[in-house]
Amino acid sequence: DAHLIRNAGGIVTADVIRSLMISQRLLGTTEIILIQHDKCGLQDLAEEEFRAAVRADTGTEPDLPIGAFTDPAQSVRAGVKRIMESPLLPSGRNTRGFVFEHKTGRLREVTPAPGA
Repeated sequence: DAHLIRNAGGIVTADVIRSLMISQRLLGTTEIILIQHDKCGLQDLAEEEFRAAVRADTGTEPDLPIGAFTDPAQSVRAGVKRIMESPLLPSGRNTRGFVFEHKTGRLREVTPAPGA
């Protein structure tokens, strides 16, 4: 069985770790695939400007990380690393990362950075 956890940007947040922990223990998940895509709204987002706009619209400072990034492959690498290093995820070592390329429709595997 496959289980999907989706969030804005495919960023590995504390809530994603929480959801994966639950998925592994309650649903028996043994493999994790992290997929982000190019042309994502968080790619090249000016995070401080975004925070300022939210603050201006709501009067409240966002207390959550937005997760803006410039390179989807690097963002995937960081997310895979966070999953694999989490002591809460016994199956975390069985994680692969991919970037979906809109132009080609290709799903490109992202390999870990050297020395990772």
